[in-house]
Amino acid sequence: MLEEVGRRRSRGTDVAVGLDHVDGSPQVVAVDGLARHWREVERLLDAGVTVLSTIDMRDVASVPDAVLRRAEQIELVDDEAVAPELRERAMLWLADRVDEGLAAYRGPSWEVREKVVVALTGGPEGDTLIRRASRIAARGRGADLLAVHVVRADGLAEPDPAHLSRQRLLVEELGGSYHQIVGDNVAAALLDFARGVNATQLVLGASRRGWLLSRGVGAATIAGSGPIDVHLVTHEQARRGRHGRGLTARRRLSGLALVVCGLPALTAGLLWADLSLPTDILAFLVLTVAVALVGGLAPALLAAVAAFLLLNYFFTPPTHRLTVADRENLFALSAFVLVAAAVATVVDLAARRTREAAAASAEARTLSTLAGSVLHGDRPLLALLERVRESFALSGAALLLDGRVVVSAGALDGTPTPVVADDQVALQLYGHPLRPEDRRLIEAFAAHAAIALRQEHLAAQAAEAAALAEVDKLRTALLSAVSHDLRTPLAAAKAAVGSLRSPDVSFSRSDREELLATAEESLDKLTRLVTNLLDMSRLQAGALALSLQPVDVLDAVTLAGADLPGPVRLDVPDGLPPVSADPALLDRILANLLENAFRHTPPGGEVTVTALTVDSTVQLHVIDHGPGVPPEDRDRIFQPFQRLGDRDNTTGVGLGLALSRGLAEAMGGTLTPHDTHGGGLTMTLTLHRTA
Repeated sequence: MLEEVGRRRSRGTDVAVGLDHVDGSPQVVAVDGLARHWREVERLLDAGVTVLSTIDMRDVASVPDAVLRRAEQIELVDDEAVAPELRERAMLWLADRVDEGLAAYRGPSWEVREKVVVALTGGPEGDTLIRRASRIAARGRGADLLAVHVVRADGLAEPDPAHLSRQRLLVEELGGSYHQIVGDNVAAALLDFARGVNATQLVLGASRRGWLLSRGVGAATIAGSGPIDVHLVTHEQARRGRHGRGLTARRRLSGLALVVCGLPALTAGLLWADLSLPTDILAFLVLTVAVALVGGLAPALLAAVAAFLLLNYFFTPPTHRLTVADRENLFALSAFVLVAAAVATVVDLAARRTREAAAASAEARTLSTLAGSVLHGDRPLLALLERVRESFALSGAALLLDGRVVVSAGALDGTPTPVVADDQVALQLYGHPLRPEDRRLIEAFAAHAAIALRQEHLAAQAAEAAALAEVDKLRTALLSAVSHDLRTPLAAAKAAVGSLRSPDVSFSRSDREELLATAEESLDKLTRLVTNLLDMSRLQAGALALSLQPVDVLDAVTLAGADLPGPVRLDVPDGLPPVSADPALLDRILANLLENAFRHTPPGGEVTVTALTVDSTVQLHVIDHGPGVPPEDRDRIFQPFQRLGDRDNTTGVGLGLALSRGLAEAMGGTLTPHDTHGGGLTMTLTLHRTA
């Protein structure tokens, strides 16, 4: 049977052949081409059949992981003719399966949460290190990924802010966290951080320094790592060195010119002056320092060597010969060369650091200015592009997301200069070409723009979700409240009408009147409920029709209090001017306020309405002496479908005060709550009086 399977596979036929049979049912089945037949394989496995199959590594992505993970045994057949990257992917895939099997064998009692720390220098190799550390963390069970950048306390290190910003975003996208610490000794600072977070593995990049400079950070870290596993990852930037910004060609040429012209002139002057040898040595030392300041280290070293030869030939006995008779003079000339070289090195280094500090200060000022304009603007992305355009004298700038312009500033004319922020976001700059020193800073802004763009999208999504949640909350409250308020009067009206229509019961005249009154009262409640809901919807949609006209306040209060359960004490002065209002809406407001005041007034209490003129307005105060409302809850009583202290919706849908305030504001007025002297609540309705 095995030979038959082999023959059929060699012919390229997709078959399933039983290898072993028990009672006519196959126990082992060979399936050629798992990528094409994984569904059949899954059904066979579910039926308890053992399956033997093959799969090409190029087809692994087409098979669900759940199917591949059911394999009890995997055999990798290596073929040297296959492309190296495919072989490497196969090896890594198989290693992952082995790790998973080992984790399953260990069980939960062996589980240890690993922490992988990756060290970032701010160089371009950081992306490679982060992805390698992420793969290491992914092989662990719930391993944490932490990225750390060590800032030199002396400020001499100069990381690229664009690289760090982009790498921080990459770390966060991969589910890790970014940290920044300060330390003079990079290796010691890394190890202290790793031990502080209980890291189990540390990922470093290969050193950029040459072997002649000093022992790299990687070697020092490995020496002191102890139980922490250190991964030293090579990259394209390794051993390239990290050099500071050199002098311009013009400065170096000026230094060489000073050597060529200055040394002969100084030699002639000293020969004419006929001074002592120590004085001659000091004069040449001064010139060497001047060359270092102007042209840097290389011209200064050339000046030191040339000065040594000139001193030896013209000023050291025996003169006009390159020999030294006196050992003391030989020592003086040798000391001159060493001191000149050392001073030139220090001067050149100081000049470089000064220039770097000035450049960093300028970049910091630009960053601060741009950040300030972004923080104080309503549209941060547009503000950032405007400031970039102005700071670098560009004609236009645009921010692109997946090749589409999201926001732009200025004129987008001519050939753009792209500045890539990440895989999706890029800046396009229009105008003059970018200088290398400007491009470095703009790359940092491109990275920040990418972060700001994503934050803006997240904020928009959060606002949309909040609005939907608020609508859903309002809809839920409406349904909860209206369900009761509709059901109760409907049930009462239906019961009254049903009783009147019943042929089995004879009602007296008074009973019939009472049933009709009940039905009428229930239908009135339904009418008020529907009217309130319609008015609230019109208010929220801005479609409420108003008919403003002069209205007498006393008449409006008297009309609104006609159907109240108790008397209203009026304190309205004579000669009170009319207010500008819609009579029907004002009646609704006052009726709601008076009804609410009576509802919370204790038995035997009274409701008072006062009015007075304040400047160009008239204030009406509806005063009750009930329990009042705490100051922190006064905004809640004006929210739709909210009744302070109520939990069962038995007193209406809670639209009265919300609708009253909305109607008042629609007429140009206000409705505000205040404490009543002696206890209770005072609702103040303010409306404009007519001219």
